[in-house]
Amino acid sequence: MTNNILISGFGGQGVLFTGKFLAYEGLLENKEVTWLPSYGPEMRGGTANCAVIISDDPIGSPLVTHPNVLIAMNLPSLDKFEKDIVPGGMVFYDSSLIDRQITHTDIKAFAIPATKMANDAGFPTLANMIVLGKLLKETAMFPIDTIDKTIAKVVSARKQNLIELNKKAIQLGLDL
Repeated sequence: MTNNILISGFGGQGVLFTGKFLAYEGLLENKEVTWLPSYGPEMRGGTANCAVIISDDPIGSPLVTHPNVLIAMNLPSLDKFEKDIVPGGMVFYDSSLIDRQITHTDIKAFAIPATKMANDAGFPTLANMIVLGKLLKETAMFPIDTIDKTIAKVVSARKQNLIELNKKAIQLGLDL
């Protein structure tokens, strides 16, 4: 099984962190993994995307040109990458920031009001983790009981106070 995942949004939306989480979770599950971040020089507010491949087999290239999973955190990202999703693929998008329907008819689409949910819950910077929770639920890519271990590893030492909030945000996505 191979998952070609593309995560895209504005800098500051946690795009690279979401990819880092998925890549690390893949490592913990003894999968072959690549993580390829891409962002503009302006970082916060500029465009950012991250390609993650998680596979049972060796990976020949870290590039994801035709994802089977897309996370779009803003409208420009959805506009740019929706056409590239393979038939039967999935798109998870922040419907708080994206006000249009998916035009691709042969994929599963999950509209998640992540930014609104994150604001309402009191952690406005964690919309990405809500979307991640929904992705983990719908794809069954990884066992849910390993999330805590992964969060503890990928949250930086200076942000350890955010571990519990990240867990709560993921749980909101899992509960959708």
